[in-house]
Amino acid sequence: MRRFFVLVVALLFSLPGLAATVKVAEIHDAISPASAAYFLRALDDAQKSGADLLVLKLDTPGGLDSAMREMIQGILASPVPVATFVAPSGARAASAGTYILYASHVAAMAPGTNLGAATPVAIGIGGDAGKPAENKEEGKQASAPSGSAMEKKAVHDAAAYIRSLAQLRGRNAEWAERAVREAQSLSAEEAVKQNVVDFVATDLSDLLRQANGRNVKLASGQVTLALEAAATSITAPNWKERFLMTIANPNIALILMMLGVYGLLFEFYTPGFGVAGIIGAICLLLALYALAMLPINATGALLLLLGIALMATEAFLPSFGAFGIGGIVAFVAGALMLIDGELPGLEISLAFVVPLAASSALVLFGTGAFALRARRRPAVSGVEAMAGSTVEALEDFEQEGWVQAFGERWKARSETPLTRGGRARVIAVEGLTLVVKPEEGEQSS
Repeated sequence: MRRFFVLVVALLFSLPGLAATVKVAEIHDAISPASAAYFLRALDDAQKSGADLLVLKLDTPGGLDSAMREMIQGILASPVPVATFVAPSGARAASAGTYILYASHVAAMAPGTNLGAATPVAIGIGGDAGKPAENKEEGKQASAPSGSAMEKKAVHDAAAYIRSLAQLRGRNAEWAERAVREAQSLSAEEAVKQNVVDFVATDLSDLLRQANGRNVKLASGQVTLALEAAATSITAPNWKERFLMTIANPNIALILMMLGVYGLLFEFYTPGFGVAGIIGAICLLLALYALAMLPINATGALLLLLGIALMATEAFLPSFGAFGIGGIVAFVAGALMLIDGELPGLEISLAFVVPLAASSALVLFGTGAFALRARRRPAVSGVEAMAGSTVEALEDFEQEGWVQAFGERWKARSETPLTRGGRARVIAVEGLTLVVKPEEGEQSS
């Protein structure tokens, strides 16, 4: 009887519904509307499936403030605890990632990771980072940054926001403000010592082991995490989210912009085909969507457009290389300056820009070479092609008569008389009359 009871209890605890379940979402790029939508979908999936915990594996250089706040609002209102895990080793939770860590119910980092540099950066044309002021005395609150009133407002707002998150989770609020005002950063071990994150975990299993039994505060109240022998499953991004995350890469956005501009240029110079214009317009709109999420430098954008315009001018108005070389220089300089470098991981690579500029120049110079060769090629139709052609007289005439030319009867005029069957060469075309001159040996006696 005792053995039967033990067997029943073991079977009950082995049922799938009784085991702890953990959902895992992974973000390894800039925080964008696409990554926010993915995270909120993973959070909703965790709630519907009755998961005990959602783990967000994070590696981000930062991202868009509005997308970050959407994610944090989802965490704060979630009935499912959220653990943010900065992993793998070498990953970071910079800028927006720091706010997400502070908002999470459990904050963990893998060895060799870092967080911080949370000073807000203005996103959009001409956006520059607010310049953090120097903290003249260690331990005191940093003063407001120098700069415009808008920059000061952004920094004060961000500092108040992260302080409120720190107070909500019982984490180090003073260091959080320094991360905003002075762009300070911490390693994983230092973050644990300064009560910025909860612990360092080597992997997901270690995170669940250390988080097991912790009390966390949800919107509905306190809960204790029971994660022993938890089953984990990954919620992967769908095709739409993957696509939008991909085009948010600055290098991909630059390619889309180039394709868009060239597609529209090709449509303007060869109207009526339509396909190039449609593809160009789609690529340009996608590029604008991506660039709207990035810190764009106005000077870089103008130099980039100037470079494209000069290379296109070289293709259609050859200037012996002056426009083309100037366009390449402006294009490379503009591409490198296009994205403000305040956020690591959101810059455009030189190793990417140079081949792109070279290939663009080759295409445009090739187009110009073909156009120049076509211009020098003898005419094969029209009035220009008639000059020098041979005609045959259909009758005897002294000044005007009929000749056979180009498979048709033409009226011809000649200062020298022609006999029937005589051959002459066209020297000019006046309306519908050919001006001809008899070939040697064809003049009438």
